[in-house]
Amino acid sequence: MADDKDVLRDVWFGRIPTCFTLHQDEVTEREAEPFYLLLPRVSYLTLVTDKVKKHFLKVMKAEDVEEMWFEYEGTPLKWHYPIGVLFDLHASNTALPWSITVHFKDFPERDLLHCPSNSVIEAHFMSSIKEADALKHKSQVINDMQKKDHKQLWMGLQNDNK
Repeated sequence: MADDKDVLRDVWFGRIPTCFTLHQDEVTEREAEPFYLLLPRVSYLTLVTDKVKKHFLKVMKAEDVEEMWFEYEGTPLKWHYPIGVLFDLHASNTALPWSITVHFKDFPERDLLHCPSNSVIEAHFMSSIKEADALKHKSQVINDMQKKDHKQLWMGLQNDNK
């Protein structure tokens, strides 16, 4: 059986090679090249949205761009689930890189929540951390942290700096 430290290291420092491709129905001025990233398992797709958007906006007209969202094999990917959870739920038995399709229109209102800003992601992340701490440590860890520590935890995740 693996040592707990090995498991923690694999989860915390784990990366998933990912290929982002633009959906075929998106209107582009020229063919969009795929975009490759190594995604941290403990992060969120919305934290890489800016990089992906910047890549694909090079071939799109601004008026054709609405809210960006992701899908895997026809299933919209929920932004509020960590990347590792999404991969394990939907693609753990597939060959790498994980192939995610990018959309800029036809947001699936019935399947996904809108994510208006990074502050929403941060609030969700901190809420998840507090829940986990309450279950595992009776809220002792988070309650002992100062506001600056909470911010540092979030910044470490956001900047992929552990």
